[in-house]
Amino acid sequence: MTDAMPTEARDAFEAHEAFAPADGGYRLTTTVFDTEVTASERDDYATDFRVRVEVPTLRSAAEDGEVGEAVQSGWLDTLERRLEDAPMATRASVDLDGFDVTTAGGTVVVTYEFAFGDADRAVAVAKTFVEYVEGTYVEGVVPGYDYGEPVTDLLSAAATDEDGERGGTPL
Repeated sequence: MTDAMPTEARDAFEAHEAFAPADGGYRLTTTVFDTEVTASERDDYATDFRVRVEVPTLRSAAEDGEVGEAVQSGWLDTLERRLEDAPMATRASVDLDGFDVTTAGGTVVVTYEFAFGDADRAVAVAKTFVEYVEGTYVEGVVPGYDYGEPVTDLLSAAATDEDGERGGTPL
């Protein structure tokens, strides 16, 4: 429930057009992936933020699910190493208090935890983390497989510009 969230964080989420209230926190509305961002009090001047993003495994994204174990394992290892660099994509100095990548039932769950003193900037950082996960995921899709939704839409969007003209792919 967002009522338990610190007032400054709740106000920052409410003021940001890309976030919408969700069970227990806020979700980013500009991504196809399931997201949840929460904030909680801490003893000092800062607020704790937790960003959670769920993406399909490569195997579950493939139409026929026929992705070999070596490909799946290598893809997941590479994804995790690349996602750890998300703080470098922000325009703020952010130290992660926690970073975790787990898989369950065909879903990869990515979690970032950080503390920040300015709620407005922290909400922007949270958005950047989610966008970083989405972009890194798209860049890491292994060619040669037929993918279903949402991967096909993401790849199509990555291969065209804002005028719908075909450009290069991220692959």
